[in-house]
Amino acid sequence: MKNSTELTRLIRFGVCGLSATGLHVGVAVALISHAGTSQFLANTVAFACATCWSYLVNTLWSFSSSLRVRNVWRFITVSLAGATLTGLVSYFAQMTGAGPWIGIAMVICAVTPLTFVTHRRWTYR
Repeated sequence: MKNSTELTRLIRFGVCGLSATGLHVGVAVALISHAGTSQFLANTVAFACATCWSYLVNTLWSFSSSLRVRNVWRFITVSLAGATLTGLVSYFAQMTGAGPWIGIAMVICAVTPLTFVTHRRWTYR
């Protein structure tokens, strides 16, 4: 039973990640296209919106936890660490001459499982 519960959490985590990515893209495109916002500001606002959405949905649905100050700060810490790791992995891929799709695959394979495990063992313990 424990393995099916973990698989359910992992699938929900993936669905939340996809929805947060969609939200990020939608907000960024709307701000750039309709409000004339710079890419930097649009992506910063979009990242904040997607992170808030991700926190709410992952807390309540993926990990069946309560909204608490402690886990919001832990979630933000993991999200920022994940963003930093994404940048480092992408930079490494670029510097080694890997194509952009290889870089994206490396990010998905490295960052996603690491953030899931960190949230599971630290954010929501």
